[in-house]
Amino acid sequence: MTLGEKLSSIQQEFKAKKSRYNSFGKYNFRSAEDILEGLKPFNAKYKVYFIVNEDVDITSGVPVITSTASIHDVESDQSILTKAIVGVDTNQKGMQLPQAFGSASSYGKKYALGNLLLIDDTADADATNGHGKTTATAPASAPAKKDDSFQQSIEYLKSTPDDKKGMVLKMILEKYGNKFSPKQVEALKKFV
Repeated sequence: MTLGEKLSSIQQEFKAKKSRYNSFGKYNFRSAEDILEGLKPFNAKYKVYFIVNEDVDITSGVPVITSTASIHDVESDQSILTKAIVGVDTNQKGMQLPQAFGSASSYGKKYALGNLLLIDDTADADATNGHGKTTATAPASAPAKKDDSFQQSIEYLKSTPDDKKGMVLKMILEKYGNKFSPKQVEALKKFV
């Protein structure tokens, strides 16, 4: 069996659990660690092993992490690799520099492995999250709609550890920012 045939079989058989839960967004997701854990049984079955490597490039002014996921055939020394490229937001409020790099690293590993294994993440939160690219449905000065998202946001921020509040506030504003009045946004910022 060639390495390509082995990889094809693994792609068809592989199932990665979504064992992580985001309590703010109320969704399950999988991490790079979940994917790697799920791959272990295939190592012996197909006589292969998997490696994830990373390179950091800081020459463009914005740090970029290139994650490379590869499968190696023990019987033939052949390998197949895929890459994912992720920028590092070094100015992300509420995150220290090591956290920003760690977050980008985890994201890159997950998507490099997803590319190698043909994992369909269309139903995953990262695939459906607009990452701040949503279109506002109401002007910023419009009054907040009558729902409890503002109060829930306050409660969630109160229960969030101090070192995570900036990141959580960013997620709240990406999801609900167009529903909140400027006064509500300022009130939320006071928790950070």
